[in-house]
Amino acid sequence: MSDSLPEHTVRLSDPGEVAAALPHLIGFRPRESLVLVSLRDTTPVTLGLTVRVDLPPEEHRAAVVREVVRALRTDRPVAALLAVVSEDADGCSAPIPPGPAVPVLPHRELVREAVSALHEQELPVRNALLVRRGRWWDYDCPAACCAPEAGTSLPSGTSRLAAAAALSGQVVEDDREAFARRIAPVGFLAAAGMAQACEQVGDELAHRTAQLGWDAVADEGWDAVLAAVAACRPGSVECLSDRQVARLAWGLRDLDVRDRALSLTVGPQAAAAEVVWTELVRRAPAPLDAAPATLLAVTAWVGGNGALAALALQRALDSEPGYTLAGLLRTALHAGMPPKEVRRLMRRAGDPGGVRR
Repeated sequence: MSDSLPEHTVRLSDPGEVAAALPHLIGFRPRESLVLVSLRDTTPVTLGLTVRVDLPPEEHRAAVVREVVRALRTDRPVAALLAVVSEDADGCSAPIPPGPAVPVLPHRELVREAVSALHEQELPVRNALLVRRGRWWDYDCPAACCAPEAGTSLPSGTSRLAAAAALSGQVVEDDREAFARRIAPVGFLAAAGMAQACEQVGDELAHRTAQLGWDAVADEGWDAVLAAVAACRPGSVECLSDRQVARLAWGLRDLDVRDRALSLTVGPQAAAAEVVWTELVRRAPAPLDAAPATLLAVTAWVGGNGALAALALQRALDSEPGYTLAGLLRTALHAGMPPKEVRRLMRRAGDPGGVRR
């Protein structure tokens, strides 16, 4: 689910609630988008992973649909919900003599192709919705409320999902560009200050390692991670200094510290850990941002936030193309590893006898 409410099970009973909840599922207000939502249960509806793509041109439609269905399948849903978000006008059906052409909802061919691809994967489609101009339609509904010129107003007020999102500290951005700016590198002056802090802290850690040994300095790095996560709860006003960011970024270069940090990507500390990883990704220079970007990708993926996971994973690989854990995660996701399995591995990563690379 976006796009990430790992500690909240949110059940929505009405398609209109899901349509209104799309910005909370993705993390930003989608425009001209195809959205697939994993349904982990249907009685009542329990939402899982959300996958969003821009509406594809006709020549790329089949390939894009296959990709989003493959991504959704990793969550092992029992069914799916499909939504098209578009401001496009209604189309017209081919006239059947002697009657005239009649208006039809836009993007029906895309919906038909997506439904077919989901059925090939033995995934029934609970609803196929169109969302536009503050209203929603069901493509399969023959009632007057879903006629092209009609539609049903999106529910107003604060939904259960919106309340759960606010409780976890989630902020819904206005568009994808604003969403991407969450982890965009800081500007020139801030970057120069961070570069200086990283150089100074790196030198200090080298001297400290020579004095105390690698293990002692690694333990200090882990303590720094725990302290930052404890301080940076969602909604808190705690701000990490440049030196703190540098210490955390250098600490996560140690594979053991980073692997222990994987255990923070699940469970009650996940939301606070996401705040820390996001701050490090924004402020730490390459390649020091590769480890926190990978941790952010894991946190987002196991929380159902497909959009943020994709952005963070790409950031890690852009920063350090040979970063092994990021490459392994990309391979696992492409191979269809479900978030549930990733969560299990991350819990084991924090155990002394658990998984290590």
